[in-house]
Amino acid sequence: MLIRMGEKIHISYRMLYEKSVRRHFIGEVIANEGTNCKLEGYVFIFDSSANMFSRKPELRITIIDLAESGYIVNIIPSETTIKEVSYKYEKGTGLVATDGKHFSLDINEFGSKS
Repeated sequence: MLIRMGEKIHISYRMLYEKSVRRHFIGEVIANEGTNCKLEGYVFIFDSSANMFSRKPELRITIIDLAESGYIVNIIPSETTIKEVSYKYEKGTGLVATDGKHFSLDINEFGSKS
């Protein structure tokens, strides 16, 4: 298994249709069996009126199969403090998810940069 307990990950849920809710999850693997992972972390939902992802306040535990085609999974640095991750715009890069210290992930891989 490539994903190990204790690893921290950022997950983008693929949009199934144009008006799908854009959703991300950032958390830590607390258990795994094969590609099925139990994760503890936070959900981020895209707010189209603010043009920004905002974190839901409650800590969540979710189970997903990371091998499913509906997810884009990134391993993030172990030093990342999950609770401190937020989204912001950076000049020349665009939208990034960052904890302001160890972790910064360009969310606009296929979009325009500002």
